[in-house]
Amino acid sequence: MQIGKKIKQLRLKKGLTQEELGERTDLSKGFISQLERDLNSPSIETLFSILNVLGCKPKDFFDDEHSRTKVVFEKEEQTVNVDEEKKYTLHWLISESNENDMEPVLIILDKGGQFKEFEPSLSQTFIYVLHGRVQLTLGKQHYFASIGESLYFEASDHHLLQNASDDIAKVIYVVTNSYL
Repeated sequence: MQIGKKIKQLRLKKGLTQEELGERTDLSKGFISQLERDLNSPSIETLFSILNVLGCKPKDFFDDEHSRTKVVFEKEEQTVNVDEEKKYTLHWLISESNENDMEPVLIILDKGGQFKEFEPSLSQTFIYVLHGRVQLTLGKQHYFASIGESLYFEASDHHLLQNASDDIAKVIYVVTNSYL
């Protein structure tokens, strides 16, 4: 069995770059590249981490059988990425989100934190504020939303989400994958 080839197929099916898979698994792009070309072998722990991000159970990976559509995603299946420089924590809530029409994430912005700036795309974005207050910069316009409020927009301009409170801000951020 060519483990690397199967990992590459799963990654491409999810629409992830090698760099994105590396970010979600704390591995380098170079390691992912070597792995996919079967020049390197992952440890069991690393393989399970990669499969978790790719939304594939080890049994399904080795059995080559398609499983039923997943409905419940447990907390343990979430992938978490912390960006200390921009002061945010990102939780991918659905391990298979890149295969679906939308990608929901939980973002926790520390005081002074901001999420990465996005280029214009064809996607639509929905943000629900769970805690605190946020500022959305959409092109040259600024919008504010507090706990219990929502933001909804077409991402046809540059956009950036920032914490606008003196405490942490928590949001559910859902983006459509129509930009792929």
